[in-house]
Amino acid sequence: MIRTLSLFGLAALGLSLAGCGPSGGSASNTAAASPPPTPAPVLTDAQKKALVAELPAAYQAADLSNGEAKFALCRSCHTTSQGGDDMTGPNLWGIFGRKAGSKASFTYSDDLKNAGWTWDADRINQWITNPHAVLAGTKMTFIGMPDANDRRDLVAFLKVQTSEAPKGP
Repeated sequence: MIRTLSLFGLAALGLSLAGCGPSGGSASNTAAASPPPTPAPVLTDAQKKALVAELPAAYQAADLSNGEAKFALCRSCHTTSQGGDDMTGPNLWGIFGRKAGSKASFTYSDDLKNAGWTWDADRINQWITNPHAVLAGTKMTFIGMPDANDRRDLVAFLKVQTSEAPKGP
């Protein structure tokens, strides 16, 4: 009887944890269907600084460590590595300069597909302040990040994590 209850408990636990994984928001959510992501390049401090320097002046004083800490709020829905899986939200590799709602492997809300903008630092900053204030019909469940310094740091962190290493010495 105890063994039966234990097996039932394990099965229930497994079913409850299944809800924590990637949702059905994308055709590439299955591990067998996608190649392993390319390991994140190991950037030097100079390369990180060069990437941050590509951002507008308001982001130049960003704290990348704080940005990484704030990305913990995003990690349950997004990956950042090149070739990384889409999850509940799309993989963010190459987000800077990409047209909103255009990543072919992800199913976006109609509002985001029709937004007509390209992601840049200021647009990402506005978006993560409160996605539903920007587009009421977004599927994104994130309620927003009210602190301007945290957003600045997160935007700079995303620039470093989702961009090719800068060329040069």
